[in-house]
Amino acid sequence: MTELIERADTGAVARLTLNRPERFNTLSVEMISALYTALCVVAEDDAIRAVVIAAKGKAFCAGHDLEQMQAARANRDGGRAGFRALFDGCAQMMGLIQTLRQPVIAEVQGVATAAGTQLVASCDLAVASKAAKFGVNGVDVGLFCSTPAVALSRAVPRKAAFEMLVTGRFITAERAAALGLVNTVTTGPKLTETAMALAAEIAAYPPEIIAMGKRGFYEQLAHGTEDAYDAAADTMCANMMLADTEEGIAAFLEKRKPGWRA
Repeated sequence: MTELIERADTGAVARLTLNRPERFNTLSVEMISALYTALCVVAEDDAIRAVVIAAKGKAFCAGHDLEQMQAARANRDGGRAGFRALFDGCAQMMGLIQTLRQPVIAEVQGVATAAGTQLVASCDLAVASKAAKFGVNGVDVGLFCSTPAVALSRAVPRKAAFEMLVTGRFITAERAAALGLVNTVTTGPKLTETAMALAAEIAAYPPEIIAMGKRGFYEQLAHGTEDAYDAAADTMCANMMLADTEEGIAAFLEKRKPGWRA
């Protein structure tokens, strides 16, 4: 298998690139593990003062791997234990981003859906191409994006987050910037340059000060986030056990309209 996360350092900036473009960089169990491991390695690297998370291909990240999730239904418990492990692992990885001493910047070149938007929302900063789009569209396949909602609702106003969640509609990069999900919108050719320049600007400051500031910033904001993820994972597991969700995902994978029961 191709290395799922590619790392390239430029001075004090580590660039981590999601490298499964043929699968739209979905957050499979393997991708989550690979990104978590890469972040752990960066965390221990004293030479690194800022991190950029980028992606190859048309999509930044298309959320969880629905084929992998659907296959888990063959387990004796109908997949519940596997679903819980997936959502817990994903929450752990997202949480690591905000506990990392280095600021983390999402460089979004294309579409970010569901847990892909969650990844953007979990990063400390985000730079997006004008071509980027953001959505939490699990409702389209009968799976309300409860865990992505934890990060999203902490990054944008509550009503805007809920509208995205209940309609499945995508928003443009400009709208994402207006809501606070994205810091800067630029043209595609300047995207990497813009993200790396922001990272370099941050890396020029004393790392102890930035680390202390980042830690304090999230400490004063973090009121029950871990508990929120725990409850949201339970909701997602219950959702995955529904027949309509099984049908919705199957229809998506088979490129047809779902035959909802209701």
